[in-house]
Amino acid sequence: MKNRLLALTAAGISVAAAFLMGACGGGGSSKTEPDIEITENAYVHDPSVFYDEKSGTYYAFGSHFAVASSTDLANWHQETTDGVSGATMLYGTSNWRSVLAKSDALVGGKENTWAPDVEYYNGKYYMYYSLTRGFGGPVSVIGRVESDNVLGPYSNEVIIVDGASSTSLNKPNCIDPELFYDKDGGLWMVYGSYYGGIYMLELYNEGENWGLPKPDQREFGKLVWSTPGSTVVEGPFVFYNEDTGYYYLVTSYGDLSTDYNLRVARSTNPNGPYLDLSGTDVSGNSSTCNIYKLAGNYFLGDSEGIAAIGHGSIVEKDGEFFSVSHSRREDGNGGVTPAHSMWTAKLLFNEDGWPLLTPCRYTGEEARTFSKRDVAGTYDLLFFINTTTATFEHSTEYTFNANGTIDQGGNQVGTFSVSGSYITVTLNGVDYKGALADCWNTYTDEGGAICISAVSGLATTIWAVSK
Repeated sequence: MKNRLLALTAAGISVAAAFLMGACGGGGSSKTEPDIEITENAYVHDPSVFYDEKSGTYYAFGSHFAVASSTDLANWHQETTDGVSGATMLYGTSNWRSVLAKSDALVGGKENTWAPDVEYYNGKYYMYYSLTRGFGGPVSVIGRVESDNVLGPYSNEVIIVDGASSTSLNKPNCIDPELFYDKDGGLWMVYGSYYGGIYMLELYNEGENWGLPKPDQREFGKLVWSTPGSTVVEGPFVFYNEDTGYYYLVTSYGDLSTDYNLRVARSTNPNGPYLDLSGTDVSGNSSTCNIYKLAGNYFLGDSEGIAAIGHGSIVEKDGEFFSVSHSRREDGNGGVTPAHSMWTAKLLFNEDGWPLLTPCRYTGEEARTFSKRDVAGTYDLLFFINTTTATFEHSTEYTFNANGTIDQGGNQVGTFSVSGSYITVTLNGVDYKGALADCWNTYTDEGGAICISAVSGLATTIWAVSK
């Protein structure tokens, strides 16, 4: 099977199956087909994923009215693309401004909707959307509409957060709303983008006021992640992992056209404080924080460059977590293409409870335990440093030996140890704590591969995929 979806080329790379099963050990499974074959993909900017229990379908709602659906999280069907057709489906008319008349009047009618989030309560679907007067500006609002059907039409507009009428000098950009329940059933909305930072509001979790802000909060709620200097922070998403006991706040840094990258902080409380690797509150001067990348721009092996994996959702399914984001490609000149396709990858956790994104797209692989013999083999390995940069990181070939040593260019440069699904990699004296997963090699379109994701205390992340 050679499914070249996303045009991920395999020039110069091959799966060294004989080598992995020989002197260097196991090297993963011997599967010749993925568990889920990817035959369909969609284009959704800023996908917010909602699981509709009625139909057993995942829906990704994006900016500019694009929507995609999936039953397996791997294949995504384009329900509607950016533009008028999407507006007609979701709002029952191409004149969507008439449905969102209150919001449109507040912001001045210069932009379309951004990053909507759909929730279900008491027989109704509720869509939280945002409008802004100008790209990245603070004259913005978050509103809500409702429907009897997940794909609309939506109506009955209610304003949730009004940054357009506010006279505050420190108001945030009121876009990118995402709702989540805490472990005790409390309901929250995290939102924000660009230079105002990320905010948290507590909402009513039941009754006729469900989904509306509770009183006695500051005008925009609580600042939980400050803007990192001149770098943009946006696209927040919060999820809770019962096994680790943490809430995780995932954001996107940078410009989606050049240096977009995913970051994460965590807290034991839904409204923070959210802390970096060293335990520093990211609501302070986050530009000095030790916040590592989940993903950035990169080349892995000889495949094309992948860029801007970001602004998405974390989905829990059968006790496992998955990141569903948009992604772009390197344009051949060191820049980034404008198209943004869906990208689903497993989210793993290391022994310290920090999440890590797998380098390969999800194709149905199940979690398992590993041994050194399983892991032994040749890998394409790359490093993500914790700066926001348009530079594409390039992988280098490393060999993981069954005796726990790591070689590069014929020289020993490190060691590794394995415990269940956890791995600790030591390279040039730096320890990286991570996790392991089987994967279908996205970059060679071959099976039987193993993914390694790990992070150091210096906030440097490594990705590796066996060849």
